[in-house]
Amino acid sequence: MYRNPKKGWLNRQCPNTKNEQPQEFYPAAFSFNYVIIIPVVNKKTILSVFILLVLVILNGCQPRSEAASPTNTAISTVTPTEEPMAVRVNGIGISIVEFEAEQQRLQDAQTVLGETWSEQEMMDRVISELVGQVLLAEGAAAAGYAVDETTLQSHVDAIIAKVGGTEQFMTWLQTNHYDEIEFRKVLKRQLAASWMRENIIISVPTSGEQVHARQILVSDRTTADTLYQKLQAGSDFETLAQQYDTTTGGDLGWFPRGFLYQQAIEDAVFSLNAGEYSAVIETAIGYHIVQVIERSSEHPYSTDALHILQEQAVQSWLDARWAASSIEVLI
Repeated sequence: MYRNPKKGWLNRQCPNTKNEQPQEFYPAAFSFNYVIIIPVVNKKTILSVFILLVLVILNGCQPRSEAASPTNTAISTVTPTEEPMAVRVNGIGISIVEFEAEQQRLQDAQTVLGETWSEQEMMDRVISELVGQVLLAEGAAAAGYAVDETTLQSHVDAIIAKVGGTEQFMTWLQTNHYDEIEFRKVLKRQLAASWMRENIIISVPTSGEQVHARQILVSDRTTADTLYQKLQAGSDFETLAQQYDTTTGGDLGWFPRGFLYQQAIEDAVFSLNAGEYSAVIETAIGYHIVQVIERSSEHPYSTDALHILQEQAVQSWLDARWAASSIEVLI
């Protein structure tokens, strides 16, 4: 029978031993073979286990002679040694083995993307990802959701089918720095986290306060000031905007708060009424003058806007849970 290696997979105790401590053995690795999970150990481990078992049997389980006086034997319980942890989230440990495997997967992604991250950036990304998964999975559990073995196995089977069979699946695991046991554990947590994430996402409304705006964007202050003066003198905003953006006429479309990258633009736009325009606004990308074409207290979000609001909702949920949680970084 398989048990979690953190708790020990074999705990042998002989009931009539004198001054004997229970022995615990931990396999060096586990191999998952379809439904049956079989502990696998190397030759040195097998030999050590065999010797210790023999010693326990010979020294602790021998029958007593009839003349022996009875004694009270106190049997103590040895707490299994926990594998080294990298992070602990509300008492739930993320092992160094899992942490390092996630680092390797992130390094692989970095290579594919052609990006370069510092060692600290890598560390922060891994911590953020793993802690986020645990917090979301905790949220799912608190909401009454649990990933049962049938659901887990169906997802494993789907992955096996997608990669082309069991042999290809084993190769895929190795390429992505998983063993079979660890992959099932990670997948189970990710499925719970995904359930929680989807529940946060569907709570985001599909419409809300928005503005429809356009802008004139130029690269130097002098031109921007000249254009502003023309507007002040009565020039048409749409005509001027078309001169500097012949494709869209500077039209920014409809958008809600939190959608624009430039906070100064957003702040200005949401302070204006329909038909009004702003003063010259300087940002990292140039000089802007923005005009509100129309605004609504309840306008359907675009696909892009809804996606951003959903991601913001998930991040806000995580930020709140992170702040209220006990998170220990142990490495």
